[in-house]
Amino acid sequence: MQGSRLYVGNLKYSVTEGELQELFSTYGTVKDVTILESKGFGFVEMSEPSEAEKAKDGLNGSDFQGRTMRVDEARPAKTRQPRNNYRDSY
Repeated sequence: MQGSRLYVGNLKYSVTEGELQELFSTYGTVKDVTILESKGFGFVEMSEPSEAEKAKDGLNGSDFQGRTMRVDEARPAKTRQPRNNYRDSY
C-alpha cells in the first residue's frame, strides 16, 4: 500500500467520525476521519502506510454495527471536465 488514506464503505448513516476514529485507532494513529453525510461511506487517514495496510487487512469484510464494512486504499479524486452549459451559447 502506497498511501495512508483509506476508503470505508457500507456504513450505516448514523455512524459518527468518533466511532470510526475509535475503531481504526486500534491499528495505529488516526490523522483524519471524514464521513460523507447521507452517503454511507467516508475516509480514514492513518499516520503511516503500514498502519493503513494493517487496518485494511483487519477491518475489510468485518461487521461494524450490523453491516459488512468495505475498506480499501482510497484512490485520488478524479478531475472533472467543466460541463458545457448550453444556456451560455445563446
